[in-house]
Amino acid sequence: MPVYTYKGANAAGKTLRGFVDAENLRAARTKLRRDGVFVTDLAEGSAPGAKADRGASAGASFSLASLRRISQMDVSLATRQLATLVGAGIPLVEALAALSQQCENPRLRSVIGQIRDRVNQGSALADAMANTGPFSDLYVGMVRAGETGGALETVLVRLAEYLESQVRLRNKVGSILIYPAVMFGFALVVVAALVVFVLPQIAELLKSLNQPLPIYTRIIISSSNFARQWWWALMACGVGLGFGFRALIRTPAGRAWYDRTRLRLPVVGRVSRTLAISRFTRTLATLLAGGIPIVRALETAKHVANNVVIGDAIDAAKDGITGGASLAKPLRQSGQFPPLVTHMIEVGEASGELEAMLAKVADTYDEQVETTMTRLTALLEPLLILLMVGIVMVIISATLVPLLQITSSLR
Repeated sequence: MPVYTYKGANAAGKTLRGFVDAENLRAARTKLRRDGVFVTDLAEGSAPGAKADRGASAGASFSLASLRRISQMDVSLATRQLATLVGAGIPLVEALAALSQQCENPRLRSVIGQIRDRVNQGSALADAMANTGPFSDLYVGMVRAGETGGALETVLVRLAEYLESQVRLRNKVGSILIYPAVMFGFALVVVAALVVFVLPQIAELLKSLNQPLPIYTRIIISSSNFARQWWWALMACGVGLGFGFRALIRTPAGRAWYDRTRLRLPVVGRVSRTLAISRFTRTLATLLAGGIPIVRALETAKHVANNVVIGDAIDAAKDGITGGASLAKPLRQSGQFPPLVTHMIEVGEASGELEAMLAKVADTYDEQVETTMTRLTALLEPLLILLMVGIVMVIISATLVPLLQITSSLR
């Protein structure tokens, strides 16, 4: 769809400029007039990421607003509002128009406006969402199933609950990790200050006394000098290793090695497995409740798990279901799912309540992730303090011991 650059003013007389997508110039003028913009200049231009007139305050604010990303919380809130509007009996086009006016995120507002225009032109809601960025395959698939089954409101409510649960879990894990991250950063700052400012002065003092220094003192001083002289090389190596590791895990073999190694680690492996299973079961329960066929739901849930090893086990389960087997049996044979998960899935299949059992598994594993992260944080706090104190004591002892020896020899 072409993108047009416009200049105009609103009803209050404020100068506006920005971008609008439409089929042609006439449609662009109609769209802007509907949004309350009196157009003074309209021409076909580049995408919204192009440079704007930096001398105009409105253009600058538009550019800054466009930099704000669309978070999962924004999508969740918009989904909840759309479900409320649809449930109130408002036509879908009008509901989308009202939703675009309520959105605080300018990028999401623009996306919803595009979806509204496509729906107004006769497109299905799922097809309109499939051509935009922030909506995943899971989201589009459930909306399509809701439209087909005439239960769009119910599906939107389930989607909102699913997105909200994912946001809550991510926020809990993030808030738990804040304190250890701050402590580790503070330890690095203290060590850097000692190496850059304190050690060089003490080293000059020790050299001026012309006395032999212990081996560990010489090692500390040499390390300090090396870090101060070659800090740029060390930083470049760190950045290079980071980009190299990132490039490695983007390859299929590298990603498989990384996920396999992460699952085998003593503590991190348990947390990673629990988190992947929680995402998988929650997503699968949401998709099955939305009327998605189980084979297609497994394909989508595999990507949400975000682990190649777990994904291979899910692929095996999908192939087994295609051949007429149950879901629990191939998952148990893979060895990647705990007995609790496979047993509850087996009970759910036998009782016809698979979605409810999967939701219970997801709730249980969400609590396990939170509990494990809380315990790890409680353990990491004293360990980080002891590590920081130990590093400071090593540096201080490496400098004070020679001074005490020299003082005692002078006496």
